[in-house]
Amino acid sequence: MSLATEKAAAKTAVKQILEDMLTREETSTEEFANRLIDAMEVWLKKATIKYTSGLIAPNGAVTGTFNGQLE
Repeated sequence: MSLATEKAAAKTAVKQILEDMLTREETSTEEFANRLIDAMEVWLKKATIKYTSGLIAPNGAVTGTFNGQLE
């Protein structure tokens, strides 16, 4: 999957965190930060790297510049 296809789910998760935090009597920046990072981690783990070109390994170490795109 790609980040674009999972964006709506990530947005929903972040909105839910914000709504939960706004209904609290006491604030917790620690809880907010933890929950936000968890939501971002779930979203970013769905990313794929699309390699296009740039690396060579003709009988040794891989050299060159990685050309690709995070999707």
